[in-house]
Amino acid sequence: MFTLFGLAFVLGLRHALEADHAAAVASLATQNRSVFQTMKQGIVWGLGHTVTLFLFGSIVLILGVVIPEKFAEALECAVGFMLVGLGIDIFRRIRNERIHFHLHQHADKAPHFHAHSHVPNVPHTEDAHQHPHPQGFPYRALLVGGMHGMAGSAALILLTLNTTMSPWMAMNYIVIFGLGSILGMGVLSVVIAIPLWYSARSLTWVHQSIQSVVGLGTIALGGYVISQHSNWLL
Repeated sequence: MFTLFGLAFVLGLRHALEADHAAAVASLATQNRSVFQTMKQGIVWGLGHTVTLFLFGSIVLILGVVIPEKFAEALECAVGFMLVGLGIDIFRRIRNERIHFHLHQHADKAPHFHAHSHVPNVPHTEDAHQHPHPQGFPYRALLVGGMHGMAGSAALILLTLNTTMSPWMAMNYIVIFGLGSILGMGVLSVVIAIPLWYSARSLTWVHQSIQSVVGLGTIALGGYVISQHSNWLL
């Protein structure tokens, strides 16, 4: 049993590193102002992923139902469209908000960077540096993670059904798998945040170039996912 649950945790760590998951969290990271906020986004992504995975898995395991193949394909296809939307949103913000970044320090805070939006006809003044730092719950990351959890539930449920003897053990497996994915995504989000943070400290165009690469990669991956899971329409 301990070997099985240890495997679940390791697989959860690895699961967080899958390309579509990394692309989604990277696109969310482009909106953040600090490494901590990016890590928070990654952890909340993992939470949303785990909650929906557990709910879907519990229904299947307790009721003994099977997720229709076309429904599973439709969920995967929806993830593809979500990735395309996240990628497009990056370019929308770069174009419309004309963002550039400054590294500065408040009297009682550590050095950090923040973005200024240069919307046409809106002057940029020193008062813009007196800004609040949002501390709200990242619901968008929760929803994105939840969408990934629903799309990935079928394969994981099949794995648990094939390796366990009871629904209770299978649900424990899913929880431990989810904890592994939360940790994995938390670490990955920090890795993603570091180049964004350092590029914002140096040149704005470097930071925006990284954002553009993330946007293009997310759109391309989303398009690939859609092409691979569009059979449900037939």
